[in-house]
Amino acid sequence: MKCKSLYWLAFMMCLFAIGCDNTDDGSYVEPITLYEKVNGNWGLTNLKMVDEVAKANKIEPNEENLSTYFNYEDFKIKFNVDEKNNPTSYEVIGDVPPLFAPKGYWALSSDFQQTNGVGTKIYLYSDAQKTQKTDELRLVSVPGKTKEMQIQLTHASGGVDFVSYVFKLNAIN
Repeated sequence: MKCKSLYWLAFMMCLFAIGCDNTDDGSYVEPITLYEKVNGNWGLTNLKMVDEVAKANKIEPNEENLSTYFNYEDFKIKFNVDEKNNPTSYEVIGDVPPLFAPKGYWALSSDFQQTNGVGTKIYLYSDAQKTQKTDELRLVSVPGKTKEMQIQLTHASGGVDFVSYVFKLNAIN
């Protein structure tokens, strides 16, 4: 009887060990890419111009809110993706002075948010083959639960940044 109890216990332990090996956490789902988060229509809530030279030299004022100047309150941008969430075209909508090419094609420097502190770049192109880069934006904050995003355009001369524009955007449904 003691032997049967030991065999029964050993058998139950084997079943328990095998049962613990199979984790059922649902079906596999592809990770959410930045393309899915950036895709869509975005409306401007704030546009700030930063004098990078003044900021570096601690000269005040070094920022100016441009949101209400030059019709920027009408600024909207649309980033399009295809059915596989690959980037296609973008377009700036609104009668605003262009700070970068108002329409073209786009791509990100990375499909996912970087964990090394290096910001993801949004490359803007004039052609669908994405060989003629026109501008480069930096994704400052990634849209998430709040559906807000910040992008930055920086102009440099001789490798030194002299002015940047920070666009704060909200998703438009």
